[in-house]
Amino acid sequence: MKKLVLSQLSHTWILDLDGTILKHNGYKIDGVDTFLPGAKEFLLKIPAKDMIIFVTARESKYRETTENFLKSNGVRYNHIIFDAPNGERILINDDKPSGLKMGYAVNLNRDQTLAINVIENPDL
Repeated sequence: MKKLVLSQLSHTWILDLDGTILKHNGYKIDGVDTFLPGAKEFLLKIPAKDMIIFVTARESKYRETTENFLKSNGVRYNHIIFDAPNGERILINDDKPSGLKMGYAVNLNRDQTLAINVIENPDL
C-alpha cells in the first residue's frame, strides 16, 4: 500500500479516470463503467474542503455518461478534463517557504486496487 503524509491544509486531487479509478476502457468494452477495487471508497473519503479534478483521455462525447455515472455513485468532483493526451502527465509545483512539499505523484499499475493510505500530519 502506498502512503501519503499530508498537511491539514485543503488539497487538490488530480486523478486519472481509466485504469486508476475506473476499469480501463470499461465504458467501451463492457458498455458501462465500473470502479476498481477501493477506488469508490477512496474518493468518498476525500474531505469536502478538498478539490477533485479528474483528467481523462476519454473523448468529450462521453462527458454526459461519465458524469452521470459518477453522480449516481455519489462521487463529487469539481472539474473533469476530457480529451487529454495519451502521454505522460506532468505536475510541476513550488514548495512552500516553510519546506512543505506541495506536489506529489503516485503511479499505480493499471486496473489494480487503489490502495493509498492518506495520513494528515498536524506538524506539517
